Amino acid sequence: MIIKPRWRWASYSRYCKVLVSLLLAWTVFDLINVRRSFASDAATMTPSFGNQKIFIASLHWTSEIVLRSHWAPAVTELARHIGTDKVFISIYESGSFDDTKGALQDLWEDLERAGIPNKIVLDEATHKDEVEKPPADTGWIQMPRTQTYRTWVPRRIPYLARLRNLVMEPLYELKQQGQIFDKVLWLNDVVFETDDVYRLLGTREGEYAAACALDFKHPPYFYDTFATRDMRGYEPIMDTWPYFRSAASRQAIKHGEAVPVASCWNGMVMFDAAPFYDKDQPLRFRGIADDLAISHVEGSECCLIHADNPLSLTKGVWINPNVRVTYNTSLYNAVNPRNGMPLPSVLQIVTGLWKNRISRWLSVFMLRDRTVDAKVRKWSSKDVKHREPGTFCLIDEMQIMLWNGWGHA
Repeated sequence: MIIKPRWRWASYSRYCKVLVSLLLAWTVFDLINVRRSFASDAATMTPSFGNQKIFIASLHWTSEIVLRSHWAPAVTELARHIGTDKVFISIYESGSFDDTKGALQDLWEDLERAGIPNKIVLDEATHKDEVEKPPADTGWIQMPRTQTYRTWVPRRIPYLARLRNLVMEPLYELKQQGQIFDKVLWLNDVVFETDDVYRLLGTREGEYAAACALDFKHPPYFYDTFATRDMRGYEPIMDTWPYFRSAASRQAIKHGEAVPVASCWNGMVMFDAAPFYDKDQPLRFRGIADDLAISHVEGSECCLIHADNPLSLTKGVWINPNVRVTYNTSLYNAVNPRNGMPLPSVLQIVTGLWKNRISRWLSVFMLRDRTVDAKVRKWSSKDVKHREPGTFCLIDEMQIMLWNGWGHA
């Protein structure tokens, strides 16, 4: 049988129309489901703090502007809502280039007047002081002589982990006095409101090892990809909605539900406090081993804390997509619209779903960084004691401290 070209073209055209119709129907179906889920969540009541005792922890460096414009009054208001008998604020600052110390001094005076228990440490040590110290036994790395840096330099992540552990010290001091907290709330220098903390606390009705917000520095682009890993341990596949590769994480955020992840931080994170009180092995912040880091591998202390947390396996780590924080006030209003406009928008939903699908299809054979995996295997083979539970946190980077901040090497 001979098929004439015009009939062949007609068949092809008909198939294309059917395919386009199916794709359009698929898109509309997805869009309706997503919008319906978001509308349902918007009607959900924000829970109260109840009798929860909350330890608020924060680390500051050169953050005067947001402290004075928003953070300091917001954290004072938050503490009042929690209750002066059920809250403690612990803050550590060191070596800021601006007047962060002055802003925190003003905050301390406000907290004292309000009768809010607190400890604010203003450390005079600068990054330059840290860099010029003699090398310590851990947390330092030897650079090749071809580099422009000093031969020995301090690593950024162990430094941050040490400071975060200093912020946590009052938790243990207060325990000795008989005061035990239910939750630990870590706050970056973000713009937030008390209702955001209410929502975060109420994630999964309080059943979680940790619950995080979403943070944005340049909306709609998600910021903290360094510490965030989806349910299967993958980095976010994209920095716009719906962010994730893992089906479990992706489906949850499409429905506006708490998103199961392996790790997160995102400017605001609420921990179940119990692991920090463990008698045998209290949960602490850390970096990866120096002899692994020397092979150009790094992992955030804000990710590794979840890998080390025994509750991560039983209660899970979650992102609450309905808690959104930013790094200045105007951006906060953009990601928390008060005019009834939904977030994400229709356009962001449609383009996001298809961008996510295509990205997953195109990268199906490139799920892991094989370079990092090879480095970890080589390190592990050298000593039976070499074990890193947070391999999903690791990336092909080396982060070191500089006199004016930090850099890659």
